[in-house]
Amino acid sequence: MKLDAVLRLCHLVSPALPIGAYAYSAGFEHAVQAGWVRDEASALDWLRGLSSHSIATLDLPVLLRLHRAWRAGDADAVQRWNAQLHASRETAELRAEDVHLGRSLAKVLAELGITEALLWQQADTTMAAMFALAAVRWEIGEAEMAGGYLWAWSENQVLAAVKLVPLGQSAGQRLLHALLADMPGLVERAASVADADICSSTLSQVIGSAVHETQYSRLFRS
Repeated sequence: MKLDAVLRLCHLVSPALPIGAYAYSAGFEHAVQAGWVRDEASALDWLRGLSSHSIATLDLPVLLRLHRAWRAGDADAVQRWNAQLHASRETAELRAEDVHLGRSLAKVLAELGITEALLWQQADTTMAAMFALAAVRWEIGEAEMAGGYLWAWSENQVLAAVKLVPLGQSAGQRLLHALLADMPGLVERAASVADADICSSTLSQVIGSAVHETQYSRLFRS
């Protein structure tokens, strides 16, 4: 991958990107509240479970298909895969989180000159749809894009863990180091998932997200 594309990918996954990801925990907050996650070891188990049974089997396979659809100029395929991913978010909070991030990224991309993003600022836009659009326009390859998406998700979840469990900064770095070692295998696995096998099987996250909607005390929006 060319250096320009590497730097664009860094921009795309930067925590400084103003899309509001820091406000969401994707059910992690209730996992801590319920005692499912209580220390560094259980946080790693939780995150590995989500990355293996949701991100690598749902988000990344759809992300790869969105990349191919944008590259081919297939608007119908973009709409179809975006809609499938949106419909796969099992709770109101998970759907609201993805749409907020997707619309926010669409706004950023439109301001950076990617005009296709303009039409997605008011739709049920997923983060993956806009992430793939940016990757295609900035000539970021499929595998690198998938790795960047997985890194951004992991970093946001670890930051949530540091705040919620709570964990120290060194523990957070150990978590990221462990998750990083898993990423090449997860990206490779995602590339082999057939259309009919795209799914998520993280029931605890779904339950946690649903209960979080009425949780009395909350730091995060999901």
